This record gives sequence, structure tokens and C-alpha cells, in this order.
Amino acid sequence: MRDRLSGIAAFVNAAEAGSFALAAERMHLSRSAVGKTIARLEEQLGTRLFHRTTRSQSLTEDGHAFYERCVRALAELDAGEATLSAGRNDPQGRLHVSMPVLFGRRCVAPILLELAQRYPKLELQLSFTDRVTDLVEEGIDLVVRSGPLNHAPAGLVARRLGAQILVLCAAPAYLDKHGTPRTVHDLTSHEGILYAHGRRESAWMLPDEHGVIQNVVMPHRLRFDDLETILAATVAGAGIACLPCWLIGEAMADGALVKVLEEFPGQRMDLHLAWQQTRHLPSRMRVVIDELAARVPAVLEVNPAARPVVGPAVKPAVKQTTRR
Repeated sequence: MRDRLSGIAAFVNAAEAGSFALAAERMHLSRSAVGKTIARLEEQLGTRLFHRTTRSQSLTEDGHAFYERCVRALAELDAGEATLSAGRNDPQGRLHVSMPVLFGRRCVAPILLELAQRYPKLELQLSFTDRVTDLVEEGIDLVVRSGPLNHAPAGLVARRLGAQILVLCAAPAYLDKHGTPRTVHDLTSHEGILYAHGRRESAWMLPDEHGVIQNVVMPHRLRFDDLETILAATVAGAGIACLPCWLIGEAMADGALVKVLEEFPGQRMDLHLAWQQTRHLPSRMRVVIDELAARVPAVLEVNPAARPVVGPAVKPAVKQTTRR
């Protein structure tokens, strides 16, 4: 019976992970051990559960039918185990969390490090990257994503953490020298400091005097793929930047930076937690998700030194304005 249950567990993990290699990593086994276990299960059942090629694998028709029954059976076992152990076991085991570099380092990692101290059996692997990661291919359990999830793959579950609010800011010395822009169109005579990743540079989404959102690419000489460097350049008086409130709070409070175009609402960028849909969410994932959902919104609050940002009550039309 034990061998049969281990075979079912390996089969379900392989079906959900999409590969024997990822299933092996999740189960802390070798790929060959998972492959042999599933082969024995297929022999016992007298049918093939997977179509296998050198580059991919997929469930057969019998495999799909067997998977649905196995999921229900394992869910019942999980529920029984959870009932018996409720209130006794702390979250435990390994959890791989991926997040944007600077936001993760400043706002997410400190929360998770505190959580790891609270739960000694919780193992955390934190990855920091600004590229879009593939949870299945890279063996990631939980990801913090910035921006819309319009093109999220099927099977991905998301929970909104809040919204980053990005505002235009500059050093007082820069504005004293070059003047203070009063409208979006005034920005054409100013120097921008842009975020750029590879060949792509970020446009600023700003409402004009009629409330119509425009994608504005500022005249610029400086482009960086690091927000801290943009912050340092802005404080040094190199130009105007569009930066999140959680990053510029200290500089705003001590007067090193001031808001530009105060009457306009800030640009909002949603933040989500995302993970692969599963029949049973492990307690280690649940406790991390709940902790981040409870504490990250406070980090995203607008800095008191800045003028309150109102909701984007603007017209839906969008114009593309590129200025160099």
C-alpha cells in the first residue's frame, strides 16, 4: 500500500509540475527515482499515464482520468491529516519566493526574514529579479509581480497586495536652475531620468490639462535599470524622475526631493502575489501569503511629506506622446 501511495504522489506531482525533473525537485528525490516510480505504477495499472518525448511530457487520456480521481483521494487524505494536526504544527518546509530586485530587498525581504525567525521550521529561498519568471520552469512557489496580470498563464492564482504610487520628483536645486514645470507639456523643456531595461525605456503615464492620459517619454540623457541609481541622480539634481513613494519617502521628508506637477494624480502600478493553482495550499505558503497581504499595503502608503494622491478619475482615452 505504501508503494502504491508513493507512486500516486509522484504521478500527481509530475502531472501538476509538467515534468519529472520539477516533480523530483519538489519531492526531494532524483529524476530517475520519480520516473521509475511512475513506470511501476503504469505497470500495476496496465496503461500508460504519460506521453513522453525527449523535450516534453503530457497526460494520456487514461492519465487525465486517473489524475482527477487521485486528486480527490489525496485531497481527502490531506484534509484528514490537517484535521489531526491543526493547531499543533508550525509551518515548515522549503518555499521559493521570487520578487522584483529593489522592492523585494527593501519591502518584502524584511517581512519574510521576521517570519522565518517566528517559524524556525520554515525554509525560505528568496530570488531577486526584475524579469518575468516562469514559476513551473524555475521551480518557484510564490512570486511578487509588479504591473498588470492581463497575460498571466492559465492555472495561476493571484492576490492583490495594493498599488505602488509613482510620482514625479526633482531636487530643489534642479528646479531653481531650470524652473518648475506647471503642465505635462512643460516637461518638454526639462531633462528626464528614465528607467530602461535592455532596449525598452519606460514611458510616464500622465494626464494632461484635459484629464486625458498620455504616455510621455521625456527628453533625456540618462537611463538606468536600477531605481536606486535613478534616485541618487535625481537627488544630485540631474533631472526629473518618476519614482515610487516607498522609495523616495526619506528624501521627501528631509527636503532632498520635492514633488513636481503636484495637482496631478500619481501613476498607480498594481502589485500581486501569484502562485500555481493547487488542490491544497500548504501551511507554509498560506502563512507567507497572509503575512505579506497584511503588511505590504502599509509599506505602499503615500509618504506624508508628499501631497495626497487622489484616484485616477480621468478620461479613458489614451494618447501616445513621445518627446525627445
